[in-house]
Amino acid sequence: MVSQPSRRTVRGALVATAAVVAAALPTTPATAQPSAADALKKYNELSEKASQLNQDHLKAQDDLKAKQGDLDKAKGDLATAQKAEESLRGQVDVLTESSFQGASFNQLSALLVSDSQQDFLNRMSAINILAADNAEALKALSDAVNAADNATKTANEATEASKKLLGEIEQKKADLDKQLAEAKAQYQSLSVSVRNQLAQRGDMSNIPVPAGTAGKALQFALDQRGEPYVYGANGPDAWDCSSLIQKAYAWAGVSIGRTSYAQAAAGRPVTRGEVKAGDILVYYSSQSHVAMAIDGIRAVHASTEGVPVKVADIDSIGPVTAIRRIEG
Repeated sequence: MVSQPSRRTVRGALVATAAVVAAALPTTPATAQPSAADALKKYNELSEKASQLNQDHLKAQDDLKAKQGDLDKAKGDLATAQKAEESLRGQVDVLTESSFQGASFNQLSALLVSDSQQDFLNRMSAINILAADNAEALKALSDAVNAADNATKTANEATEASKKLLGEIEQKKADLDKQLAEAKAQYQSLSVSVRNQLAQRGDMSNIPVPAGTAGKALQFALDQRGEPYVYGANGPDAWDCSSLIQKAYAWAGVSIGRTSYAQAAAGRPVTRGEVKAGDILVYYSSQSHVAMAIDGIRAVHASTEGVPVKVADIDSIGPVTAIRRIEG
């Protein structure tokens, strides 16, 4: 089993570093030159920013899916409204045609052609029924026309919203690609020894997990140790931070959101002192990184490119801003 660095050592190595990966990394050797430490710090900062942009991009994609659902519903409502309008318009046309052909009479004509008082009353009743049917059909047609107009407006609005989101997604993807290029360039500037340290898999020992949903999710996450981090990856052989957590709980039979933002609202909140296996740990004020607690001290997470899924000290990963419990 690879021993975990002490919190004092880890924090000393991570002064002023707000990186997602910092806790997972072995500390920089004391003999390292300041320039090497600065390079690692800059890489961590660039990686954390890329992680946030990755989550923003994923969220925009989720928003587009939801908006597409709204658009599909609006189109369905529009088709239904148009069908109803067509049917009712035909009914009104039949009633109107009947009126012109003499099927509808006024009171005077009914009186003149009636053979008896009862015949007159029968004719008047028919006139009233026909008039009521016509009025009802006209009202229904008016309602159908209004419904079709509203459905058309909703569909148009959903279409425009989808176009806007597509534009936002393209921009976020461009921002992410630029940030990734900077982070990768910085990674290449690191020494071979530092890159080798980043690539270490850490604790690969058999870690016991509790029974139940949380334990099953945790076992899935632990089974991914050593697999690479790739921005936007969804497994099964590469992950980003939130896809690892989502798939782990999916494996346990629980559906949660794809992004760290959605996972920061999943389940129920618990305090730092209550943390137990399976809890979702959310990091940074941006809520752009997530990990899964192993116990009250350790967590498993996918940190950033160049660093595999591994075990790290909970508090040294970064500032914890939320803790969510899915089970119990």
